Amino acid sequence: MTMSLGGLARRLVSEGAISEEEAINASKEAAKEKKGLVPYLVENDLVNSAKIATVAADEFGSPLFDLDAYDFEVYPRELVANNLIVAHHAIPLVKRGTRLFIAVSDPTNLVAIDEIKFHTGLSIEAVLVDEAKLQTAIERATDDASDAFDNFDEEGLDDLDVVDTKKQDDDGGVGDGTDDAPVVRFINQMLLTAIKKGASDLHFEPYEKSYRVRFRIDGVLQTAAKPPIGLGPKMAARLKVMSNLDISERRVPQDGRIKLKISKTKAIDFRVNTLPTLFGEKIVMRILDPSSAKMGIDALGYEEIQKELYLDCLEKPQGMILVTGPTGSGKTVSLYTGLNILNREGINISTAEDPVEINLEGINQVNVNNKVGLDFAAALRSFLRQDPDIIMVGEIRDLETASIAIKAAQTGHMVMSTLHTNSAAETLTRMMNMGVPSFNLATTINLIIAQRLARRLCSKCKKPADIPKDVLEKEGFSPELAAKATIFSPVGCDSCNKGYKGRVGIYEVVRITPPISKIIMEEGNAIDLNKEFEKQGFNSLRKSGLVKAASGVTSLEEINRVTTE
Repeated sequence: MTMSLGGLARRLVSEGAISEEEAINASKEAAKEKKGLVPYLVENDLVNSAKIATVAADEFGSPLFDLDAYDFEVYPRELVANNLIVAHHAIPLVKRGTRLFIAVSDPTNLVAIDEIKFHTGLSIEAVLVDEAKLQTAIERATDDASDAFDNFDEEGLDDLDVVDTKKQDDDGGVGDGTDDAPVVRFINQMLLTAIKKGASDLHFEPYEKSYRVRFRIDGVLQTAAKPPIGLGPKMAARLKVMSNLDISERRVPQDGRIKLKISKTKAIDFRVNTLPTLFGEKIVMRILDPSSAKMGIDALGYEEIQKELYLDCLEKPQGMILVTGPTGSGKTVSLYTGLNILNREGINISTAEDPVEINLEGINQVNVNNKVGLDFAAALRSFLRQDPDIIMVGEIRDLETASIAIKAAQTGHMVMSTLHTNSAAETLTRMMNMGVPSFNLATTINLIIAQRLARRLCSKCKKPADIPKDVLEKEGFSPELAAKATIFSPVGCDSCNKGYKGRVGIYEVVRITPPISKIIMEEGNAIDLNKEFEKQGFNSLRKSGLVKAASGVTSLEEINRVTTE
């Protein structure tokens, strides 16, 4: 059996880095996925990349080059196309006369060498490198957004044609950027890079002496590029053209949308808002990925008992479900997940949103437009004449909207909505302060979900943190949870963002029971309500977060960032 393995795989088995059975299965799976064995082994955490590099260097007698020492200033960007680099998992390092040195993690990758030789007409010398570092280098080499301005200086900016709408493809795509103006090419690359990195928002920000583009990734803003300040107005104009906004109006905020078709089957919308600032228009773009609305409830991070409470209330014929939290806490995804569960042929669902973020097939979605009098209250009144079963209101902002929503919930409809409050108890007191009678709240609301989003620890590099039991108890852990908890801390590696990768929801899910209804009827305050929630076993946001930290999903630092005692 061992003879069926290639030289590198055979050597890894003999070195004890992997079992023979695992090596054979990995070879089969890698072939099935049409990728090299080394990338497959590293991606699936079967063998450490540094171990593979050391074994390969010894097996093939090749010197091992450390890519950390490579200067990307000399990277021969124009010699090998990005699609070849990605397809063959190899990047050019330097050209010496008619010889081109390329970095590979597998010396047996002869197809890459032949293909690059054919396309460049140069003699190819393969240099062995660590697979993890190679992957990072490939991402950097193929992500040339920040280099879009390299060939332009301040003096040549006035000659750039940046508002030609013909530059955008008829199908809504971004084009290949070959003949586009630098600003067009740069913005297109920024949008694609943001999608690739999983960003939720892009910020284009003008300042007095600088300009920067930032991405919000896993809830935290980080700088993506710093183009010349003189291009700020041109970039604002380009983005406004793409969003069908008035490019001549720079004094008031504007809202628009961009639809980006990134493949034949996938399109992503951007919600665009412009804001006049001291030094130009700041533009913020929210990425609206339709796939986020179809993740399924299991992917959101609910504890099992919390998930059951949500699913039970979704199946009730009438009443109200409220999802609360600050902007960017995942309320929309929670609501859309519930709507997708309910979305079937025999049910009429209508939503009023400001604005509609993601189009859901089979659901009647209405964009609120205050300029023409179509506010949430007006949309709700109209829904009640449209024979609805389920109504979703984007946000309850005032007494009129709250009153109509409650009447709808009392007359045989399921109503779902959001509020910008910090906890379940504060949601009830906020609605009482709006002027909603307490008996209406007590008899109408079925469930309140308060939520936050915390960054997930990277599974590849997180490490156990040595935190004494008494410190954990001071943080809010129960003695039982503190005794069995394994707390992890972020480290940071090539495949994550400073120790974190992705986000997970933290929830406070409260079902309105008779004892809670009694406190609401008596107009009890948030303290009274929280005591009753705890008595009935509904975990607060803080306690839910500590459970996530105890199970190693996120760090204690992250829980402290997104929740309070």
